[in-house]
Amino acid sequence: MVSFNNVRAVLFDLDGTLIDSAPDLAAAANKMREARGLEPLPFERYRPVAGAGARGLLGVAFGLSPEHEQFPAMREEFFVSYESCMTERTYVFDGVAELIDTIAAKGLLWGVVTNKATRFTAPLTSAMDLFRGAGAIISGDTTPHSKPHPAPLLAAAARLGVSPSQCIYVGDDERDMVAGRAAGMGTIAALYGYLGADADLAAWPSHAAIKSPGELLNFLGAV
Repeated sequence: MVSFNNVRAVLFDLDGTLIDSAPDLAAAANKMREARGLEPLPFERYRPVAGAGARGLLGVAFGLSPEHEQFPAMREEFFVSYESCMTERTYVFDGVAELIDTIAAKGLLWGVVTNKATRFTAPLTSAMDLFRGAGAIISGDTTPHSKPHPAPLLAAAARLGVSPSQCIYVGDDERDMVAGRAAGMGTIAALYGYLGADADLAAWPSHAAIKSPGELLNFLGAV
């Protein structure tokens, strides 16, 4: 097993790692379909692309790519639709609350680094008790760059007052692992998240992987 030394902080991706927001994302896309007289699509169609945000959801709902001339307007409509329902069905993954409690009990800092815009991150995390103890919440627009650029992760480490080398980053997407490596952090892939069918896990630059949130504690045992 990979050993992480001198860990002082654990950083997490948000959607697909700490919380399951796919039900609300799917509902927002289906709301748009219903407004156009179309039948809602099964949740299972949306879940694999939940981590891709509007691009993924609109691709499934309407076969719309970012290059399409209607994409910007449809994306904003999706954002408004999502804002109207984003706390109705979203829930914390089983085992996450206990994991966070244990991290805090070990005297470790923790925070969130997501590509979700502050427009959504702020109200969502404010509405959920889980995030009251987070020492840093970095959104996709907090810095000039979003993941896979390391800037958001470096900003989180700075906000927590720790060196990047003292951080572990946990996420469910290849870009999370790329960003974590580029920032000089330990990286752990969350295999219970929104893994699409085409995910090539062997190509991800992760140091380790976990199949459930609680497995992360195996890498913090010596802390």
